Amino acid sequence: MAKFTGVDGLGGVTVTGAALLENGITVFTVTGGFIRITDLISVNVVDSDAAAATIQWSADGTLGSATTITGASASVAAVAPGGIVNCDFTALTTAPVIAGNGVALQGPTTSTGGSVIIPAGALKLVIGGADTTTSTWKHYMRWVPLGPGVSVSAAF
Repeated sequence: MAKFTGVDGLGGVTVTGAALLENGITVFTVTGGFIRITDLISVNVVDSDAAAATIQWSADGTLGSATTITGASASVAAVAPGGIVNCDFTALTTAPVIAGNGVALQGPTTSTGGSVIIPAGALKLVIGGADTTTSTWKHYMRWVPLGPGVSVSAAF
């Protein structure tokens, strides 16, 4: 997948290809420093299967230890293609919201501005329940580099 480098504080959007939801899989790789994630959504591309998977996100920095940056969503088993799971970043424990019709409200909801800062390293999925077997998902992340030379690449 393409690698995008933030320029002079301007942000970017990095998008993955479609893949099954698998626990512990690296979705995005951040290099060169910290980023602020302002939007992070998962879109069901193909099918919805019977796996009672839940979506949660973890930042595993090159320094320090892995830390979850969201709570776990409700089961995505009934989310049809085009439905999304949207992170609002109210708190590190806030569950992503499922919007079955692909429409979700987004915006600053707290004094923190509705974003999360993560270090260089891997942004991974934490799948509760069971991995999906037929349902594939794409992931979109809008981010802003907090220093020069920071980049984000999709893992698939």
